[in-house]
Amino acid sequence: MVGIVLISHSGRLVDGLRDLLTELSKGDVAVEVAGGTVDGGLGTSEELILAAISRADDGDGVLLLADIGSSVLTALTILDDLDRADLRLADAPLVEGGVAAVVTASTGATLDTVTAAAEEARTVGKLP
Repeated sequence: MVGIVLISHSGRLVDGLRDLLTELSKGDVAVEVAGGTVDGGLGTSEELILAAISRADDGDGVLLLADIGSSVLTALTILDDLDRADLRLADAPLVEGGVAAVVTASTGATLDTVTAAAEEARTVGKLP
């Protein structure tokens, strides 16, 4: 099953989102986090992202979702360095993209399909 990595400047932010996504997938999808710095501060850590990728990877691919700025840039650098076809960074909102990704991944969908679902979340309105 495709794994999900949530990347943010804030560990608390992605810890809470992981709780929500784990509940939505009934624990069937590996949802890992890389929030903040290694010492617990605000920021982005390549080390934490790499460890989260490793934990989320069961062989079917890993989708990364990042919040803003340096989280995105760090994720892009990692993708470039690793040069793996089974890793993607979604151009998607962190929360809505995460919900779409985990629900889709829980069906056993491919990395391409999970990525597309996360990215489609950008265009879904919240109001009727």
